[in-house]
Amino acid sequence: MASFRELLATAKAEIREIDTAQADVDRHGPGAVVLDVREPDEYEQGAIPGSIHIPRGQLESNIENRVHDRATPLIVFCAGGVRSAFAAQTLAQLGYTDVVSVDGGFGRWKDEGRDWKVPQTLTPEQKNRYHRHLLLPEVGDEGQQKLLDAKVLMLGAGGLGSPSALYLAAAGVGTIGIVDMDVVDSSNLQRQILHNTDRIGERKVDSAKKTLTLINPDVNVVTYDARLGADNIMDILDGYDVVVDGADNFPSRYLLNDASVKLGIPVVHGSIFRFEGQVTVFDPHSGPTYRDLLPEPPPAHLAPSCAEAGVLGVLPGIVGSIQALETIKLILGLGDTLSGRLLAFDALDMSFREFKLQVDPDNPVTVANADRIEIVELDGLCGPVVAESPA
Repeated sequence: MASFRELLATAKAEIREIDTAQADVDRHGPGAVVLDVREPDEYEQGAIPGSIHIPRGQLESNIENRVHDRATPLIVFCAGGVRSAFAAQTLAQLGYTDVVSVDGGFGRWKDEGRDWKVPQTLTPEQKNRYHRHLLLPEVGDEGQQKLLDAKVLMLGAGGLGSPSALYLAAAGVGTIGIVDMDVVDSSNLQRQILHNTDRIGERKVDSAKKTLTLINPDVNVVTYDARLGADNIMDILDGYDVVVDGADNFPSRYLLNDASVKLGIPVVHGSIFRFEGQVTVFDPHSGPTYRDLLPEPPPAHLAPSCAEAGVLGVLPGIVGSIQALETIKLILGLGDTLSGRLLAFDALDMSFREFKLQVDPDNPVTVANADRIEIVELDGLCGPVVAESPA
């Protein structure tokens, strides 16, 4: 039987080791990933910024979900260089081709005064609340912390805003802003599940805040009991990471589009009508926006509201839940979002259809023209408003 020293010697003979100085250089290389294999209590006391944490005992089961490309340059740290050597050996056996172990580990890194910080960690209560998220390697502690740090603005606390806000609050999105200037009405309760009979007559934003904080006290709910207009939209949107669009009128949608493009904020758009719904993501940095989809609004007689045409109460629950899902994917950088794709749902047929969206080369409201976009009231005027280029 081999002794521990013999096993360590064998591991070090099979791997590449570098010192902390070289690791400090290599971590800034293209695609490089710093992998910390210490125990959670060690990691919580300090770590290299941007590092991925997978305890050594969980490495084999988790690494493939965290680092998909086996050609990724991996710089492996532990406290002193022993566990990282065994980890590097295991990674090579798993097919990772560019792996190094750091001699001296995080202890030497810290003693030399190199860059490190105390990472944000979840409280015991949060670890229990979000336990099912933490079991997902694609989310884990780091992803949950991203959710807690995220800021999402809900445009509307109605049919679409209700399910979206409920699921985002439950998921642990740390700040949820809500814009709505209406009051709770009995006719809302068929679909607007943020509210209840006892709150008829209350401001919707106040009712929404009560519901969301009861679901999750981690969430900071910021209310805007105001009409969204050109005079306030830039101030309201500023600082948010994602906007969930539950607007029910065209002027608000075009105003939101122009402001979100100017600020570079992605919008998760949803709309509902009778038995049908649509969802897409307008990311001004990487895909089409609302003005690419609808350069001009349809005539009023072709765009009746739900108040005029009706809507099946459960429909916004489905569409709003998809909006919440797309928002979480944007925050975590997971999967393929609906940017460039319009997902249409027909409740009567129980069918989904997908349509490709393209960027309109003639659309002047783009991130590249952000400094020229003018935010103006669009009631009765839904054409793009872009300042002339200087002569």
